[in-house]
Amino acid sequence: MAALKILVIPGSLRSGSHNVKLAAVAAYEFARAGAEVTRISLGDFPLPIYDGDLQARSGVPKNAVNLKRMIASHHGVLLVTPEYNSSVPPLVKNTIDWITRVQDANESRGQVFREKPFAIAAASESRLGGSRALSALRLILSACQATVIPGQLALSFADQAYDDMDRLKNPSDIEAMKALVRQLIEVSQRTM
Repeated sequence: MAALKILVIPGSLRSGSHNVKLAAVAAYEFARAGAEVTRISLGDFPLPIYDGDLQARSGVPKNAVNLKRMIASHHGVLLVTPEYNSSVPPLVKNTIDWITRVQDANESRGQVFREKPFAIAAASESRLGGSRALSALRLILSACQATVIPGQLALSFADQAYDDMDRLKNPSDIEAMKALVRQLIEVSQRTM
């Protein structure tokens, strides 16, 4: 059997982002659990703001096609999102909007979302840990007909959550991460 492949996508480009750190912690845990992990930066796949007229004139940007194909080449996906004004940031929403427009030969538009299980996580300096952004992200992915695993991770007080090696230091946060990793692996293995 081929190795389980997990794609980890942090939804932040900011230097020192708590969410980029959380994505790195998750990637490490997936690797420890035996998965083959790819962690990307959306900064390597710049996209214009979605515009139907732009799509009609120029087609879907190559970076959206590349992201869609990257998702398709993995068995499961973890999206780690910041919380902006109680929702997902424009970077995350715009990326999803463009990917849903990609339609390769012999598939329906947005098919990649229906074929992969997704896990979601967020980190915030607030007590709620980005849970409102996770609710919004779950709704967006569900509208794309994605399978979003029931478990999620909302890392509260993220400015205090990491040690000097950027590892989680609170035992309950560590266990929540391990539970999320286990659940995505289990669901992803059933779809292989």
